[in-house]
Amino acid sequence: MKKIMFLAAAVLVAIFSVAVFVFFNYISPNLFNKPSPNEVLAVGSTVENFKLVDTSGAEKSLNDLKGKNGAIIVFVSAQCPVVKQYNERISEFAADFAAKGINVIGINSNHTESLEWVKSHAAEKYKFPVLIDKGNVLADKLGANVTPEVYYVNENNVLVYQGAIDNNRSGESITENYLRDAVEANLSGKPVAKTTAKAIGCSIKRV
Repeated sequence: MKKIMFLAAAVLVAIFSVAVFVFFNYISPNLFNKPSPNEVLAVGSTVENFKLVDTSGAEKSLNDLKGKNGAIIVFVSAQCPVVKQYNERISEFAADFAAKGINVIGINSNHTESLEWVKSHAAEKYKFPVLIDKGNVLADKLGANVTPEVYYVNENNVLVYQGAIDNNRSGESITENYLRDAVEANLSGKPVAKTTAKAIGCSIKRV
């Protein structure tokens, strides 16, 4: 009897060991291995034609919303104080760039902000669409970490510039306009001198 119980226990341990091995080596990577927030999409890569719903519930894609010369994807927040400091500048470059065939697309990836809050904030502050990145799927794909953070893609959805809008959050002593310089250089057919700059702001509130 003891031998039978011992054999049964041994079989159960073996089965459990195999199950654990299979789970951690084959199943769990597919379940849990989201791209790290630090793995930012490299400049020169192509941004896939993502689809998200806007604040009215309508599905929109990158290709639907971009202009003839590309798009600027900007991660925004309804509550972030740094975004509040940048809102006027964001609206200004949205108007300026639209005239040059580059449309701005806002993305809200914060799971802590309700749809009603995001919708009212977008209606009050912006004249461009804001899409809801439920589950921060797009933020993970691009490696976006903070708000505001921008991704400038050309007409072929190739990433030209990523990071900060400029080098001063208050706007009082800007000495480098990273985003504007990148857009102007690219539209002129010149190399972009600075293709990345660390974005400073509020962390994206991931699920």
